[in-house]
Amino acid sequence: MKSKLEDLSADRLRDPVRRKLLAGSGAVGLAGFLSGGLSFSGSVMAKGELGGSPLLGFKGIAASTADEIVVAAGYRADVLISWGDPLVNGAAAFDPQGNNSAADQEKQFGDNNDGMSFFAIDENRGVMAINNEYVNEQYLFAHGGSKATSLEDVKKSQAAHGVSIVEVKRGDDNRWQVVRPSGYNRRITATTEMRFSGPAAGDKALQTSADPSGMKVFGTFGNCANGKTPWGTYLTCEENYDTYFGTKQADFTPDAQQKRYTLNAAEPERNWSDFDDRFDVAKNPNEFNRHGWIVEIDPMDPNAVPVKRTALGRFKHENAAVTVAKTGQLVVYMGDDERGEYIYKYVSAGKVTPNDAQANGDLLDKGTLYVATFSGDENGTPLKGTGRWLALQWGENGLTAEKGFHSQADVVINARAAADVVNATRMDRPEWIAVNPHDGRAYCTLTNNSKRGDEGMPVNAANPRPKNIYGQIIRWDEKGDATSLTFDWDIFVLCGNPIAHPEGIYRGTPNITAENTFNSPDGLGFDAQGRLWILTDGKYSNEEDYQGQGNNQMLVGDPNTGEIRRFMVGPKSCELTGIAFTPDYKTLFVNVQHPGEEGDSHFPHNSPRPRSSVIMVTREDGGVVGA
Repeated sequence: MKSKLEDLSADRLRDPVRRKLLAGSGAVGLAGFLSGGLSFSGSVMAKGELGGSPLLGFKGIAASTADEIVVAAGYRADVLISWGDPLVNGAAAFDPQGNNSAADQEKQFGDNNDGMSFFAIDENRGVMAINNEYVNEQYLFAHGGSKATSLEDVKKSQAAHGVSIVEVKRGDDNRWQVVRPSGYNRRITATTEMRFSGPAAGDKALQTSADPSGMKVFGTFGNCANGKTPWGTYLTCEENYDTYFGTKQADFTPDAQQKRYTLNAAEPERNWSDFDDRFDVAKNPNEFNRHGWIVEIDPMDPNAVPVKRTALGRFKHENAAVTVAKTGQLVVYMGDDERGEYIYKYVSAGKVTPNDAQANGDLLDKGTLYVATFSGDENGTPLKGTGRWLALQWGENGLTAEKGFHSQADVVINARAAADVVNATRMDRPEWIAVNPHDGRAYCTLTNNSKRGDEGMPVNAANPRPKNIYGQIIRWDEKGDATSLTFDWDIFVLCGNPIAHPEGIYRGTPNITAENTFNSPDGLGFDAQGRLWILTDGKYSNEEDYQGQGNNQMLVGDPNTGEIRRFMVGPKSCELTGIAFTPDYKTLFVNVQHPGEEGDSHFPHNSPRPRSSVIMVTREDGGVVGA
C-alpha cells in the first residue's frame, strides 16, 4: 500500500501545470518566463525599468557585512532596550559576565526579541508587547556552554523566554525611552499561569497529573511573531515548542502525532527535561500537546490571565495577521513555519465590536479554521493561479473517526494531520503574513526550502523551484471579501541572486537586482500608506550563492510597481525581525535578534556578550518613516 505522502506526490506530478514548471522550458517555462518580465498591477517590470516608485521616499543602500546597523540616508537608529536590561520594578542590572540569576532574569528584559506590537496610551506614551523567542545559551549562562548544567540554568532560560511588556514615552527629540518604574512593565515567561479556551479546552489530550482539568497551563515559549486584535489585545505565537521536550528513557518511542510535530526526544535542542520533569515527554506526554498555540494577552491589564486560543489550531505558529472582513467577522491568517507545511485562515462566527474586549471575548473561540490549497494557472502561466480554503471542521472533508478524528478538539490539536487529510498544498516554510490595508490582499513570506524537489516534496505551482535556497513572497486576492473560500494568487517576488546566477530560476524575478538582492524573507508588515516592509533571516556568508547579499536586512517594497529597495542592514550574525510603528508612523521599531550567534559580534555598545535589542528608527527631520 502506498503511503498518503506518496499519493500526494503522485497527484501533484499529474497536474499538467506542475509538469510544465518542472520542465522549465518553452513558452510557459519558468526560466523563460522570468527573462521576459512580470506584470504588477498593469505596470510591466522589465529589467532597467525600476526606480520610479512614488511610495519609496528614500535611496536604497548597499549591502553591508559590518558589525553595526546601517540605515538609509536621512535616518537614525537607536537602541531602545536590550536583553537583560532592568524592566520590572526592583530588577537587577545586567551583568556582562553572565552572572545574573534566574530570579534576576525574571525581572529583566527577555532574550532574542522577535514579533512585537505598539499600543498607544496617548500621543507620547505607549505600551509595547515584545516576544522573547528563545535564548543564546552561550551568552545566557556564565559557564558559556550550549546546554543547561543545573536546574538554576533551566530556570534562568525559562525566565528569559516569553513576552516582555514595556511602557515607553517619547522625548522632546522624537526618540522613545523605557519608563521605569511602571505599573505596566512585566514579564510573561515559560512558567506564567495561563488558561485554555476553545474546542480543545479540557480535552483529555491536554490533561496532566498537575492539571487533571486540562484547563490550566503554565508558560509560553518559542514565541516567534505576533498579531494585534481590533480590541487592543496582543497575540503571541508559539513556534518551535518541540525543541524543549526530551527524555533519557532509552525505550521511549514517539507516537505518530509527536513525530508529525518533529519531536526529537533523544536529542532536544534545549535540555530542560534533564532537570524539569514537566518537559520529560516520557513522564508527561500530554504536556507536549499544551504548547504550539496562539496566546492572547492584555498588555494594558497586568492582572489579566493570558489565554491559549485553541480554535486557531496547534502547529508551529509564525504570526497571526488579523483583519476585519466587510461582514464584520474577524479573520486571522497564519503560517506553519516548517518545510512543506501549510497556510491557514480562521474566520470567526460572530462580528467584531470595536474597542470592547469583553464583547469580543469568544470571537477567537467560535469560528472555522481553514487551510489553503494553491493550484496553477489554467493557461499554464507560471507564478500565478487560483486557490481554495478547505474547512478543518470535524465531520467534514474526511475529518472523521475513521481517520482518527473524534471531535473538533482532535482536529485543532492535530491540525497538521487534519491538513494532510484534506490534501492542502505543502509550502516552502510559511512565515509572516501581512494584509495590505488598501486592497485587502494578503502577502506571505515563504522563506526557503532546501528540501523542495526531494522525494515526497515535489515542486508545485506556488513553490516552483527545487532546492529553494532564496525563498519568495506569495500574495492572494480574495476580491475584497476576507471570508471568501476562493482566491487568485501570484508571486510578488521570487528572491534570487543575479550576481551569483545572472540567468535561470535562481536569478529571481526582475524586481530582484544586483543592488537589492536578498535571501530568506521572513518578517513582513505594511504601514498605513501601503509600503511593504520585508525583513530577512537567512544566510549571511556573503559568499557563493549569497555573494553580495551581506548581513540580514530590511527592505521596502511597492506592492503596485513591484520595486524593492534596501532600507537597513543589521550587525553580524543577526536576524532583523519584528516590526511596529507608532500611530503617527514617525517611529519604526525593529528587532536585532541573536547578534553574534557565530561568535563574531559585540553589538550593541561593544558588549562582551552580544545582546538582542529593540531598535527605534526615526527620520532626522522628524517626518514619516519611509515616505
